[in-house]
Amino acid sequence: MPTDWINTDTESTDTKSTDTETNDSLKLYDQTFNSRLLVGTALYPSPDIMAQAIKASGSDMVTLSLRRQDPSNNQGQAIWQHIQQSDCALLPNTAGCHSAQEAVTLAEMSREMFNTDFIKLEVIGDDYNLQPDPFETVKAAEILINKGFKVLPYCTDDLVLCQRLLEIGCQVLMPWGSPIGTGKGLMNPYNLQAIRQRFPTTSLIIDAGIGKPSQAMAAMEMGYDGILLNTAIAKAHDPITMAQAFAQAVNGGRQAYLAGLMESRQTASPSTPVLGTPFWQQS
Repeated sequence: MPTDWINTDTESTDTKSTDTETNDSLKLYDQTFNSRLLVGTALYPSPDIMAQAIKASGSDMVTLSLRRQDPSNNQGQAIWQHIQQSDCALLPNTAGCHSAQEAVTLAEMSREMFNTDFIKLEVIGDDYNLQPDPFETVKAAEILINKGFKVLPYCTDDLVLCQRLLEIGCQVLMPWGSPIGTGKGLMNPYNLQAIRQRFPTTSLIIDAGIGKPSQAMAAMEMGYDGILLNTAIAKAHDPITMAQAFAQAVNGGRQAYLAGLMESRQTASPSTPVLGTPFWQQS
């Protein structure tokens, strides 16, 4: 595979771990990031629009696939140049892999070429809905953790699967909201809430299925730590403006979660106090 499109002399791309850490930073393994929105680099109308959308999103980390980019063509080189100029940390993924060994091999290639220990682990078990294979995902994750990778596993909203991934050493979990590219949002809020409550100190990122800023906000209000998405921005009529909308939604949802949402009620409750009203109007 040609490698002249990549500058292998650069420093490790594990960084845009923020130099100005805030009190509410996103922590992924031993690094912190100011933005809680992670964005993909595929499907945009052009490399230039991709670059502008990444900037508008305020993201500190972008995903990219070694397998699905063709570094030998001009567009592949242009995409890589824009990604380098963004100064974002890189999160290579193993998209398209169907076995643990295939994912491990691609992860090792990605680490060598992109100079980062971060890897978004994807092992697909079904080509129809792109559901991850839980057995091969756990197997691959354990191998990669032992090889020193910082594994961010793409998984379903299965509580037991999440438990197994944590037991083998994953410090971040990325359950789907719904199948990749569907835009259906949070199909199983109960399952996602159960994962959040069961693992209160684990960094949780919703990965896949988010189609609207309101869906991202709902996940953040639930207490999730971040959102990873691609299609919702890249396929919008105006990807740059949509990237801004998602950034605002993620920030708004996080602030709402930290502020503490009111509890829902089964019955109405007046918001106007009765104190000071005539006694005959008081019940």
